[in-house]
Amino acid sequence: MTARNDSVVIITGGSRGIGRAAALKAAAQGFKVVVAYATNEAAANDVVSQIEATNGKAIAVKCDVGSEADILALFKAADAFGPLGALINNAGIVGPTIRVEDMTAERINRMMAVNVTGSFLCAREAVKRMSTKHGGKGGVIVNLSSVAAKLGSANTYVDYAASKGAIDTFTVGLSQEVATEGIRVVGIRPGLIDTEIHASGGEPDRAHRLSVHVPMKRVGTADEIANAIVWLLSDDASYVTSSILDVSGGR
Repeated sequence: MTARNDSVVIITGGSRGIGRAAALKAAAQGFKVVVAYATNEAAANDVVSQIEATNGKAIAVKCDVGSEADILALFKAADAFGPLGALINNAGIVGPTIRVEDMTAERINRMMAVNVTGSFLCAREAVKRMSTKHGGKGGVIVNLSSVAAKLGSANTYVDYAASKGAIDTFTVGLSQEVATEGIRVVGIRPGLIDTEIHASGGEPDRAHRLSVHVPMKRVGTADEIANAIVWLLSDDASYVTSSILDVSGGR
């Protein structure tokens, strides 16, 4: 689909990193942007201000995707903003480096609640609005996975990698459910990207430290991931669904 002047994109985790870059680029393509954020209201408002400074339209909505109530409130706010045309399931968490034998149930459950269940519930609400079966006009769902889904992240965060493996399977399954209802469902597997998520896992320099293992010998940028996301949202990708694109420098 091509963004109409009234077409809304919801971006979870939209205040920083890949989500922020995607918000700015989607706005430049004509989308009205809903910047969903979990805790950093100032960062979310800054994204909104940048979009509005270039005559775009955006709102910030607080939403912990680990909470179904927050998700329902997010989509209610988006409904008031305009008809939904796209969802970017970007919000995700990692935990500190740890082996599986030392993981608690609380850590694993929180990881899955945010990274997996949250994406399912956001997609559920998006399908209800975009599917031609429900009277919608179609749209696109982009799920953010990770190369970790294929590598397993041994001795680091196998729970995170497993959650992204679930996202890969979810992307394929949902895409086939709604392929005849005007909705394309696609995924992106970022590699080592220079964002704050590494710091939240206790290793701020992790991406740069591991970049020697990337065939291109460098980390990626949030803008490079956002470029791929915006392409997948566009009519240039109109025959692309059920696909998961590695944007990883070859890793």
